[in-house]
Amino acid sequence: MGFFKMNEPRKFNHKYIFVDERKEKLDKIVENAKRDLGMLPPREDGYRERLKGAFANEGSHLSRRKDNGERISSRVAVGALFVCFLILYFLLKETFVF
Repeated sequence: MGFFKMNEPRKFNHKYIFVDERKEKLDKIVENAKRDLGMLPPREDGYRERLKGAFANEGSHLSRRKDNGERISSRVAVGALFVCFLILYFLLKETFVF
């Protein structure tokens, strides 16, 4: 069965649509206040802020509608190929008279 490609199902990837930014800001203010008062240890690395939103445009399946307008349809391609063959036929017919 090595000749055939076994398709894997699409992996689950849940992205939040509705996010309460106000709540996140309040939580961040409370956390910073607790750090200033000494209730929490100081933060050493702020990697979460750098990574937040970095993978938002990761999936190509999210932008399918944008890409569909740029592709040429198969009917147009077949029609253009047919017209090219007709032109080639008439050009060769004129040069090679039987």
